[in-house]
This record gives sequence, C-alpha cells and structure tokens, in this order.
Amino acid sequence: MNSAPNFAVVGHPNKGKSSIVATLSQNDAIAIALEPGTTRSSQSYPLSVDGKILYTLVDTPGFQRPRKVLEWLEAHSVSASDHSDTLKAFVGQHKDDERFTDECELLQPLIEGAGIIYVVDGSVPYSAQHEAEMTILRWTGRPSLALINTIGLEDYSDTWQAALGQFFQVVRKFNAVRAPFEQHLSLLRAFGQLEPQWEKTLNQATQYLSKQRQQRRSQSASIVAKALSDMMSYQEKRTFAQHENVSSDSDQGELAGKLSKCWYEHQREREQSLRKSIEHLYQHQRIRRQETELNWHSAQDLFSQDSRQQWAVSRRYLVTAGFGAGAIGGVSIDALTFGASLGTGALLGGFMGAAGSYYYGAKLLSPALKIASFGKGLTTATFGPVQDSQFAYIVLGRAVDHWWHISHRNHAGRDLLDLVQGDNHWIEGLDKDSRRSIQRTLDKIRKQQPTDESLQQRFTEAVQECLAVYEKWRADKA
Repeated sequence: MNSAPNFAVVGHPNKGKSSIVATLSQNDAIAIALEPGTTRSSQSYPLSVDGKILYTLVDTPGFQRPRKVLEWLEAHSVSASDHSDTLKAFVGQHKDDERFTDECELLQPLIEGAGIIYVVDGSVPYSAQHEAEMTILRWTGRPSLALINTIGLEDYSDTWQAALGQFFQVVRKFNAVRAPFEQHLSLLRAFGQLEPQWEKTLNQATQYLSKQRQQRRSQSASIVAKALSDMMSYQEKRTFAQHENVSSDSDQGELAGKLSKCWYEHQREREQSLRKSIEHLYQHQRIRRQETELNWHSAQDLFSQDSRQQWAVSRRYLVTAGFGAGAIGGVSIDALTFGASLGTGALLGGFMGAAGSYYYGAKLLSPALKIASFGKGLTTATFGPVQDSQFAYIVLGRAVDHWWHISHRNHAGRDLLDLVQGDNHWIEGLDKDSRRSIQRTLDKIRKQQPTDESLQQRFTEAVQECLAVYEKWRADKA
C-alpha cells in the first residue's frame, strides 16, 4: 500500500471541524464543544485497520484573521506562480506572532502536503470573511473538497453550494453526526479522483473499511450468540456439608432468595458486558446509555407482561420455530428404526417441539431452586438455568437493537443513547432455517444438553441473519 495521505480539516471556528475528524477517524475521544476555540493546535488522528494506517485526519484551529492574512499575502506576491511560496513565507515569518498563531497552525500541514477538507456550517449565511478563507486555501495549490455540515436549524446550503463551487472541485453535504457509512467511503473516492497519486491508496482504504464493517457484523453476531448461550445456561450453585441443614421451607426460602439475587445480578452484568463488547468493537469507548437494565422487581421486570409485550416473540413464531426444531430432533428416531417409522419420528418431534415452545411461550417463567444430595454427605443447591426461551428472545431483541444503534452511530455523536423502547416484530422476517437453529439451540441449552460445534456455528449464523433482518426492518421504517 502506498504512503497514507493526510487531510487537514480546516475552516472557521466552531463550525464542526472536530466533529468531521471524529467521524472520519472513528475516534470518539476527540473533544467537541459548542464554544469556539476548542482546538488550539493541530492534532493528527490516523485511521488504521489491521495495523495499516489508511489515512490521517489533522484537526486544526479555526481561521481568526483571514482578511489580514490575505492582505499580507497579496502584498508580498508577484504572480500566481509564487502563491505557495508566499504562504510558506507567511508561516515562517509569523509562526511566533500571537495574532496569527491559529492561521500558522492550520496552514502548516497544508504546506507539508496535506489535502484540504474545508468545513462550513450550512445553517449560517455566507459572508466575505469566508471568501478570504477560501482564497487563502486556493493559494496552497493542494487538492481540496468542501463539506457543508449544517449544525443549526436554518438552511443556507444552496447559497453555500453556489459559492463553494467557485473554489472547490468537490462540494458535498455531510452531517458529521448522521452521515451514513457509504458517505464516508464516497469522500475517500472523491479525494482519489482529485489527486491521482492517492487514487490507488484510497481505493484500497475503502476496500479495507468495507471489509472491516463486514467483519464487525460477523464478530457482533458471535458476541451476541455467546452471551445468549451463557445467560441461558447459567446456574448459581452452593454446596453444603451434612451438618448444614437446608431442608426446612424457611431455610430453602432464604437460600432461594440469596441464590436468585446472585443469579439475577450475574445476568445483569453479563448483558452489560455484552453491550461493552459491541461498543468497543466499533471503537465507541465513551457511550452514555439510557436503558432499562434487566430487573426482576419492578414494572420493567424481565418476566413481567410489560417486558413480554416489548421484546418477547409471538406464540405463532414459537410454534413454527419449535416445530422445525422438534422435527430435526425427531429425525434421530427415524434413523434408529432404519426408516421403518416412515417419518413418524420427525412428525412427532415436530409436534412435541411446537407444544413445548407454545407452553414456554405462554408465560415468562422464572428459574426455580433445586436441592440434591450426593456422596460424602454433601448437598448442592442450584438456581437456574432459566427454563423459558422467551428470556433469550428478550435478551436477543435488546442486543440486536443495541448493535444497530452502535453500528450506525458516528463517532461525532455525543447525545445520550436511548435504548428504552423495544419492538421484536422484525423477527418475523427471519427465514425458517434461522428460526429453527435459534430455537433448537435454546432448547438444548434450556435442557442442559451439550451443543456441538456445528450447531453453535448455525446458531451464530442465525444471529447474524437477525442483524441483517433488523437492519432492513429499520431501513423500511425510516
């Protein structure tokens, strides 16, 4: 891969430069504030994939005295052929001049060969001061494009489009907070067309980023599938010696309360670790979330009717998925009878699977306490695993919704991530194989039966299908 290009993000103070840098470099650590002057010195932010730096964004201070700078340049220039040298002379002469500290900082990376990304706020009117800025940038001779990043409620983007078109070859509207991923790639392709020596490098960059996005989706599915398996199979256990009597109803009630509290807390923590894993995968390190945590003792209790209405799947879905999963299990009966049952095993298994799914879908069931004695005078008490596949569908729905918000969130976003509302209607769009793979895996985990590698792989692939179906469902709703 050729040397990675640098892009200096320049413009007037407080017009969204840092937001553009945060989004295009996938870095949510970049300070973004409403007051001008947040960026006082140039800072570089490389974007790398698998250890390869694809490009570097340089966040620069805003222009402070563009007309004064332009006056100096015009007074010291003889012809257009010396414009770039005149700019170098200005920086060399004024780098220690406090009046032009910001201008020297933003011009230095351009003198060193960076491309220009000029950012304007489309919600404010065009002015002569902006024209001075653009004229200075044109003197650099560097490849450049302009982005209209509308911050406020007003819209002067048409006026900006006409003005910017006289100074820049490429002018795009680009909302740093809401721009979709494809627009990121489009900007890279545009720069490749402006600078031939960067074309191959930036084409490779778009390929790397597209591949990374596909890999992140696949990794997300694996993370969610693993969390579902862990949460469905988890048991809270305690072992007691013979002299520790836990046979009375009151003792067992107290023990159940302690174990259930630990079990519920583990499930909350496991779901939160699932959230963090997805966020870190997409390089979101500072997300602030607003959501109802898994809670069994409130109106938002995981096993409450409210939770069921928001996130649980329909009985019809459970019956169809359960029939498919049961039919697959019933094939083993036919195999043992060498086909003499003429498919009766698969049919019976299907009906049993559908009936079981219907029963477990009828109401959300909490785990129960179990006490068993074994050798050497020891007694073991267990709470869990959960006996209701609806538990997994609720966790799945919450996880897929969270993944969608994170995977579509730009790194310039600083608003609270609201995950309060739920809706699992999208799951009806899953294909039959995915439904069956999910239900069969959940049934095995619920029954504490071992799952082989091929089943786990199908389960992960089914979760990946969930991500695709949900993404389409959200797009259709938009």
